[in-house]
Amino acid sequence: MSVFGRLVPVVVGLAMLPLVSTPAAAAPVAPCSEEPRELPINEFTDYREMVRELGRLERVSKGRVAVKEVGRSNRGRVIHQATVGTGPKVFVVSSEIHGNEKTGTDALLRILDYLGTSESRDAERLRKTITFVAVPKLNPDGAELDRRGNDLSWAEVQRKFPQLKDRPPAWNYLSDVLQGDDYRKRPGFDVNRDFNPDLNYVPRAEDFPGAPDQPGWFITPEARALRSVYMELTARRGKVPDVYVDLHHQGACVRQEGSNRLLDVGIDYPPLPDKFFEPGQKYAKYRDVYTKDESRQLAISGFNGMTSRGFVGARYPHGADRDLPGQARCSFALNGTGTVLFEVRGQTQTLGQQHREHFTRAVMAGLYNMLRDVSTGAVDRIDPESFDLLPGTADSAADHHSLDARILE
Repeated sequence: MSVFGRLVPVVVGLAMLPLVSTPAAAAPVAPCSEEPRELPINEFTDYREMVRELGRLERVSKGRVAVKEVGRSNRGRVIHQATVGTGPKVFVVSSEIHGNEKTGTDALLRILDYLGTSESRDAERLRKTITFVAVPKLNPDGAELDRRGNDLSWAEVQRKFPQLKDRPPAWNYLSDVLQGDDYRKRPGFDVNRDFNPDLNYVPRAEDFPGAPDQPGWFITPEARALRSVYMELTARRGKVPDVYVDLHHQGACVRQEGSNRLLDVGIDYPPLPDKFFEPGQKYAKYRDVYTKDESRQLAISGFNGMTSRGFVGARYPHGADRDLPGQARCSFALNGTGTVLFEVRGQTQTLGQQHREHFTRAVMAGLYNMLRDVSTGAVDRIDPESFDLLPGTADSAADHHSLDARILE
């Protein structure tokens, strides 16, 4: 019995068994720290284990799970796409675009196991109504180094794109110490700043070094791999994917507003200010396709799935002026896909593998509820304006303002 998969049926019959023990609302908040430390992470699925599990799923699923290569990292590791289902609604999820944010990969493998191997009526219905596309461990080099950034130097980028000769590095280049990791001898990029709503964009010298509120460039192989997944799905069916979920982690000490409980998962829709969709503004041309309401409906569905099972959820901080078009979720939302961010509490340098099982199940509960609501159409009946009524996060604003845009999301 696979350690990855047989916990998944618990998610399916959401009335059969609890995913989490009942939280003690009055319990004091445990001490936590944002100070980077060396902590064990061996319980998380590493790259070799993931490849082995994807192969197993392909074998035992009777052809339901199809795995293929969609790119390679700078160090030659294969980036995989795993697909299950043939339904008209296309639901894409990626994990570990930041290599120190690991629960998403474990959650995706378990959901693939359930969708691919279960003979239940529920799984059969989901396979008929949804095409589920997973891109687990999108940044395999960063994941193996257990750090946020990938493993790619600016000189290597310039060799790939000679038009960038003599240009300064992109603003999201990591070449110092960040989150306890020393990039000075082994630099990399924050891959989640390398996307562009123009999916055919080719890097131009005049666009560098860029800025957080400007689109990215697809200079990293990981961003190009996810773009290829998105574009191939779009070409195959003549419309963009319906859903994209980006699985992340955040700070270790974030609490739910109005309670004394440490957060499990925060959710968010794309940080693209409304004012920039007005005539003459920079996103005006995307106004008719931008999916703000759809993204909020999906986020609420994910929140409901987690909190209905006893997990602690919240709105991720979303200031009116936050503008991050270089993120995958923002670029895809500007193309017409509903996109959602999951932010699990704590990264490996602050929590290590603590609460791994708990957080993995929280992510599974949120994703499963989204799958169910998309499958039945219930997501379309959610009031998007109710997103702002969800609890926010407490004592996180100061933390977020103290960090630059490199290490948010």
